[in-house]
Amino acid sequence: MLLTISTTHQPTSDLGYLLHKNPAKMQSFDLAFGSARVFYPELSDERCTVALLLEVDPIGLVRNSRGRDGESFSLAQYVNDRPYVASSFMSVAIAQVFGSALAGRSKDRPELCDQPLSLTAKISTLPCHGGEAFLRRLFEPLGYAVAVQRLALDTRFPEWGESFYYSVSLTAVVRLRDLLAHLYVLIPVMDDEKHYWVGTDEVEKLLRHGEAWLSEHPEREAITYRYLRRQGRLTRDALSRLVDATAEPLATEIAESASEEIAEAPLRLNDQRLSAVLSALKEAGAKRILDLGCSTGNLLRKLLDDHNFTEIVGFDVSHRSLEIAAERLHFDRLPELQRQRITLLHGSLTYRDRRLSGFDAAAVVEVLEHFDPAGQIAFERVLFEFARPKTIVLTTPNVEFNVHFLGLEPGKLRHPDHRFEWTRAEFQAWGNRMADRFQYTAQFRPVGLDDPTTGPATQMAVFLRKSSS
Repeated sequence: MLLTISTTHQPTSDLGYLLHKNPAKMQSFDLAFGSARVFYPELSDERCTVALLLEVDPIGLVRNSRGRDGESFSLAQYVNDRPYVASSFMSVAIAQVFGSALAGRSKDRPELCDQPLSLTAKISTLPCHGGEAFLRRLFEPLGYAVAVQRLALDTRFPEWGESFYYSVSLTAVVRLRDLLAHLYVLIPVMDDEKHYWVGTDEVEKLLRHGEAWLSEHPEREAITYRYLRRQGRLTRDALSRLVDATAEPLATEIAESASEEIAEAPLRLNDQRLSAVLSALKEAGAKRILDLGCSTGNLLRKLLDDHNFTEIVGFDVSHRSLEIAAERLHFDRLPELQRQRITLLHGSLTYRDRRLSGFDAAAVVEVLEHFDPAGQIAFERVLFEFARPKTIVLTTPNVEFNVHFLGLEPGKLRHPDHRFEWTRAEFQAWGNRMADRFQYTAQFRPVGLDDPTTGPATQMAVFLRKSSS
């Protein structure tokens, strides 16, 4: 992936001083995920261009990394667009290779750091989930003239349609440190992905690199939400800190309510969903609980805190998710009696597993929509026929509600890995088929705000096994 920065500022050699990179030679840098090279393809009295060429080693990345949170082993880890597009890898390279310039330091020419220069940044291939309109909404408020060319998936096969990849040029009179900060934050926002686990330290990075501009940006909620990988708690924390304490109370209220409306950003919705599941499990009198597709342990933590549940099993296909769950639950520091109540199991929900049999209840929270048709059929038998708990509490998004989410394009699903999202009628039709086929009764309940037109944000089914089966 290639990033170039050009200037017509005189003398053009000032760009080299700011970047701490000698125009006379190419420099190479080893990174955890590949390598970076810095060179100057253009250097004259009229114009100077520096290039950052990043090479990502996808095989080495998979072999040497513990993986992203919640990511399971798949061919997509090896065959993907990461080596070819600007992404969070580019942000890391900017921070490591151009760190002094990003921090606004120049040993030889310190006065240059605060001087606006005529700069043009070009990114050869940039994924933007949200399209050109979203891309422009990110950069134009910062003063950039934006030139965009949408790239074809394959010119040989026009029937494949248009891609979400763009070649982008950004031109402004701006300090170099600000340009680098904008790229550092906004590249992963457009990609809507990061290659590493996002925790509280990412809030500090966002606030540090966004302190001069983010609080006034009209898309600050969407930027914050996407930069923090859609984690509601972190998003709310960052937004509350972005809003100046001296601002009018209404500004804080707007920031908080807006952050709660971005697709799946609100911690409040997630809390409502988990609370609804817990209530249904208690209502059923369940003691021994399966959390199928437990991911990084949000529900497990709540189950462990409630002593009504005597045995808790978290089950997931991702080793890394289970590791994160263990870390979050502080397995190594749990009292022995608590530790005996919970078990984490690795396995696939599309294969029969005897370890899943004999439980009072199974919770399946926001899992179903990740299956393709063949996987869904297999999962249905694993859950209803083989595991066959007395109670099943299952939640899934209501696609009708998506129109209420800010930053979510019409027709888009809430998560890139969702294979489908059902309407209320579709979900209830599926649930009734499962109940009839496998001898359960089905109850359907709303979770979250139940809008009179679109219904709730999340829909939940509670399946109760018939006593004679």
